[in-house]
Amino acid sequence: MERRFPHVSSSPPSFSPRARRRRALLVTTLGLTLAACAGVTPPDALTVQTDRGAVRGVSAGGVESFRGIPYAAAPVGDLRWKAPQPAPAWSGVRPAGEFGNTCPALESTNGPRSETEDCLFINVQRPAGTSAGAGLPVYVFIHGGGLTNGSSNQADMDKIVRETGVIGVSLNYRLGVFGFLGHPGLTAEAGESGNFGFLDQQAALRWLQRNVAAFGGDPARVTVGGESAGGYSVCGHLVSPGSRGLLSKAMLQSPYCSSRTQAQADAGGTAFAARLGCTDPANVLACLRNASPAALLDASAGFSSLFVRGTSALPNDPREAVRTGNFARVPVVIGATRDEGRTFSQGNIGWTRAQYEAWVRETFGSNAGAVLAQYPWPQGADEYTGAELSGDILTDSGLIVGIGGCPTRTFVQDFARSTRTYAYEFAHRTGPGLVDRGEYEWGAGHAAELAYLFPSFNNGTPIAPLFDAAEQQLAREMVASWGSFTKSGSPEVTGQVPWPPHNEQGRTLSLRAGGQSVMIDDATYVAEHQCDFWNTLPAPTN
Repeated sequence: MERRFPHVSSSPPSFSPRARRRRALLVTTLGLTLAACAGVTPPDALTVQTDRGAVRGVSAGGVESFRGIPYAAAPVGDLRWKAPQPAPAWSGVRPAGEFGNTCPALESTNGPRSETEDCLFINVQRPAGTSAGAGLPVYVFIHGGGLTNGSSNQADMDKIVRETGVIGVSLNYRLGVFGFLGHPGLTAEAGESGNFGFLDQQAALRWLQRNVAAFGGDPARVTVGGESAGGYSVCGHLVSPGSRGLLSKAMLQSPYCSSRTQAQADAGGTAFAARLGCTDPANVLACLRNASPAALLDASAGFSSLFVRGTSALPNDPREAVRTGNFARVPVVIGATRDEGRTFSQGNIGWTRAQYEAWVRETFGSNAGAVLAQYPWPQGADEYTGAELSGDILTDSGLIVGIGGCPTRTFVQDFARSTRTYAYEFAHRTGPGLVDRGEYEWGAGHAAELAYLFPSFNNGTPIAPLFDAAEQQLAREMVASWGSFTKSGSPEVTGQVPWPPHNEQGRTLSLRAGGQSVMIDDATYVAEHQCDFWNTLPAPTN
């Protein structure tokens, strides 16, 4: 005899609309839970709606990454050398698993040659499982490269996001003549010119204000950091009226803060246009805008990229604004590497004593004798001596546009007079070099700290994969401090050496491998970089 079970049916049950919604929610929740247990982020959880359209990221190693998101329209055609415009909206879901195009730049150790102007992309990375409205603090990194090369690809935020739980952001911006060309024709067209790449950065920061909450970030807690030209950019944002409210904390690594006038920018742009063959005032802008990216790059060797002051973006001299306290007084971390100049003196390997002394005389004029007495040619010199000595002079004097040594000390003191400021010096001098230079003592050269924060940074040569156990510990400690500052406004981490504000004790954290980081006082820093000598040396006469 057949037994019947009234509660079992061979046909689909009929549910009320409310029951169907509850059943769908139960199935979705169960699916998300099972996926989480399996360590996989469900595809729908990787889709985020931005103000221009939806994007779908990728998940790996506990980090969800949304890369290559347009934050502004491609600056091509008539938009070349104009302020960034809104990105066009898109329908459907845009894949966001890969970095976007890098901005046009000549080949360098920061990357291959690029000729693609459609490059205004931003990347957002978050801890796996983060949902909209989670309110996580946000760390933005602006890449360096002298405003002429580099890209966000070098600053993958995977390590920082995974180890600290913050939202990590990087971005591209126009570089070189594409981003910082001043020219009388462009100035007449818009009232000013030369800050296009800086305006790109502001557009990216405004994009974050509109969209980062959808990724789980808190738009009121955005820390903006950068190294070299990126640190320079952060200085600009602290000063610029257009950046007020876009950052709550700042981190400046090996920064400078110089600028030029509109007249100086226009003169440099006129010379560049002449090299390109664009000299007829009646059609000079058409000539420039019709030139191919390749032609612009080929003519740009030696072009100097600097911000233009006396403009709407930067009404005041940024360096003077910091000195006088006329900037956004948010908490600041600022520092440099112990041997900044040795990165820039590699070309001096092989110098003889005569070549070294000739360089000093040419550089310092009537003050050359005092410099040579302070940095004498030693007994037992070898082929690397000239490069190392000139690198030390570049470091201590800050001749590389004020990066490192004594100028960084003054920069720190200027910030500390107006806001809570934490100072550091990256002083691990025996780590893997950026490139192989044989017996050259690179020391802690310019950019030497980047691979400790971003393992993707390599300048074409592996760095982070070569770290020993002591260097891996330093990387963990630095990441923890950067994350702590992003979250709380203090880089101090329990279990690591205390890091008080410079304002309180006049001290600097010397970052060293193997748990050997230590606070050094101002007298130690002054002696290390011979600042008593450089601070009293008269300005060069030629």
